[in-house]
Amino acid sequence: MGANPDTRSVVESRLTNDASSPNRALVADPDPVRHSETVAALAAAGFMVRSAHDAGSLAAAVESEPSDVLVVDNDLREFLPRNDAPVLLLLDPEDELDVAALEAWTIADFVYRGQPPAFRAHRALVLIARAAERTRRRSEAESLRESLRKVSAAIRSTIDPGRIARHLVDGIGEALGAEHVWFTTFPDTRVPQVSAEWNAPGLVPGVLPHELTDDIATFDLAERLWAEAEVQPLPKRAPAGDADAALAGRPGGADALGGAGAPSASVVVPVGEGDLVLGVIWIARPDTAQEWTRAEIGLIQHVSGNLAYGLMQSHLIGAQQQVMYKLQELDQAKTDFLTTVNHELRTPLTSITAYLDMIRTGAGGPLPAGVERMVDVISRNAERLRRLIEDMLTVSHQDTSGDLQLSRVNVGTLLRLVVSTLQPLADSRSLSLTVMHAPGAVTVQADEAKLEQVFANIISNAIKFTPTGGHVAVSSGISSDPGTVPSVVVRVEDTGVGIPETEIDQVFTRFFRASNASTAAIPGSGLGLAIAHDIVERHSGRLDVESALGVGTTVSVRLPLDTES
Repeated sequence: MGANPDTRSVVESRLTNDASSPNRALVADPDPVRHSETVAALAAAGFMVRSAHDAGSLAAAVESEPSDVLVVDNDLREFLPRNDAPVLLLLDPEDELDVAALEAWTIADFVYRGQPPAFRAHRALVLIARAAERTRRRSEAESLRESLRKVSAAIRSTIDPGRIARHLVDGIGEALGAEHVWFTTFPDTRVPQVSAEWNAPGLVPGVLPHELTDDIATFDLAERLWAEAEVQPLPKRAPAGDADAALAGRPGGADALGGAGAPSASVVVPVGEGDLVLGVIWIARPDTAQEWTRAEIGLIQHVSGNLAYGLMQSHLIGAQQQVMYKLQELDQAKTDFLTTVNHELRTPLTSITAYLDMIRTGAGGPLPAGVERMVDVISRNAERLRRLIEDMLTVSHQDTSGDLQLSRVNVGTLLRLVVSTLQPLADSRSLSLTVMHAPGAVTVQADEAKLEQVFANIISNAIKFTPTGGHVAVSSGISSDPGTVPSVVVRVEDTGVGIPETEIDQVFTRFFRASNASTAAIPGSGLGLAIAHDIVERHSGRLDVESALGVGTTVSVRLPLDTES
């Protein structure tokens, strides 16, 4: 096993210089003559040497103190404990070399027993140099891995395409000790169009290699590399005689990068997702830099994968935000429209109802029987219009105001109030309207005005959809099923027209009206249940509807019980 030039220089330095911290060696050899020769050669090379002559002393020496290298005769190899120090074996030419055993140690080498003792010392120094170089490379690889891990984290920390590109080129440039880093995306509906460039401090922008100076050629190169899952190392180039000509195909021309010819030791890395290439990264290192290692390329490709994901997420989230902003604008326009319409309708309607009240009280004199019936029709329709306007205003307020004015509300008292208010409506349709309450005071934490609106909407709906002579029953009780929160349940049952089974799931949709209601010309806006459902959910409650066509409908409102009452 020969030493490479770098290792040889390290060995020569150790042989010729008096190191302030000498290397530590352990020599284990049962042959006293050969043992003495090896110890003398290592000591002459500046080693601090410890000795072992048999299996017991070898194990004790390894356990007691670390060594930088172990010189072990092959007869003692099987007794050597596992350790991190490199091992130099002494063999006879006829000894069978156990490669698997050699691989069990960090670094291993061998010499023949008949070779000069000085050669053993030289090979020991080689092993130490290799171990040091391996440790250095491991440390550099881990440092690079950590640096690029931070680049990936920075890319994932933002959805701004410009900042993502900036994190990429800055992070790769600093982590790899690059001179120039350039990145661009290709026109694609999945990622934003973005470019970024990084140059080492003190350097003018570098000139792109000719492989990347034409948009079509750049895309073709990146597409080929992505399909092959490869990168493209670029050879050293002589300085360009005409930088302007070299940059003719790049957006921005010579002023975009300036400077002389393309740096050497550069690599082109594609950025893609699935079967399609999305962009390309160009990284240029100094001429003196070592060749690109597979570890470096693998880490760069990993970062490019995070880059593609980050850019696609950025583009998607950006598009979603734009849609959200548009929806918010439309929602605000709708709210403004409803507010304006409500105001414009309520003003003349107030005047109409006021004059109707004056006419019905006789302010304009007695009315003929026929005219009085006309005034009643006008009054009923004015009241319908008023309720429709109030429902629309309620919808508008629910969309813009989520605050509830909570207080302790007695459910029985509230139901009696709502039923008494709607009793005249039931009487006008010859309906039986009854109410039954749970014994005692049953309370909930609620916005009383809104809860009153819920029950008013549900009970008035039941009256409206129940034919003459029918029955509407209102009841309340307490539910405390195992595993559930104790609740107050209010049920409104009617013997009305019912709702088609296929339409029950839609009854909470704003402006929805059941098909049989429209066919029967039963008046309504389709907002009552939608408003009630929204208010109940904001009280952490639940509203359910059960119905059978031609039999009737039951609406249940479940609200958390006020346990402090």
